[in-house]
Amino acid sequence: MPASKVTRLRPTRPCPICDKPSVQNFHPFCSARCANIDLGKWLTGAYAIPAEAGEEDDDFSEDEK
Repeated sequence: MPASKVTRLRPTRPCPICDKPSVQNFHPFCSARCANIDLGKWLTGAYAIPAEAGEEDDDFSEDEK
């Protein structure tokens, strides 16, 4: 089947790592390299959400302490 007649399942968007157009095989990334960079950020905790100090103390009542 010619590439012009293939229906794309996902819209082309910029790669979140390098801003090049995304590729269907690596969506939402442009390449395996950018996908691996993103995976590395997840594994090292670069995408962690910071917590506020004292947040854990608010979950318990005085009886549970």
